[in-house]
Amino acid sequence: MRTSRARSSDAPSRAGGVTLLELLVVMALMGLIAAMAVPLFGSGVSSTELKSSARQVAAGLRFARSEAVATRSETRMWLDLEKRAFRVDHDARQHNLPAGLEIKLFTAQNDIADEKVGSIRFFPDGGSNGGRVTLAAGERKFEIDVDWLTGRVAILD
Repeated sequence: MRTSRARSSDAPSRAGGVTLLELLVVMALMGLIAAMAVPLFGSGVSSTELKSSARQVAAGLRFARSEAVATRSETRMWLDLEKRAFRVDHDARQHNLPAGLEIKLFTAQNDIADEKVGSIRFFPDGGSNGGRVTLAAGERKFEIDVDWLTGRVAILD
């Protein structure tokens, strides 16, 4: 025969589960780990910023080409690799690119002012000296090509 024991109301009982204090300690540790991990993975230039910068440089090159044709004079787009900025002749504005971006310029030797500044030149007939601007952030990169004969600007992944 089975006997059942009734639980005494004055005996302490410990229910299964976690206490509020344990939960707070775990949440604090998770927050601390997340705060340390985010800077390791979040630094640099996002893919969206990289693509936007490539489009911005391509637009600057296209603008320089249209200025050359419209004014019937040679027009250059100057690229400052150290400051990560570019500007177009006949336009006072300087366009800045994100700080974490790596920029390379491939152009004609006589269009390199110094090791940090160079240009791509466009002629009144729409042609250019040709060249390539490479924008990179880590393993991701975009190349903006300028055709020497037609002056056509194209973005390559």
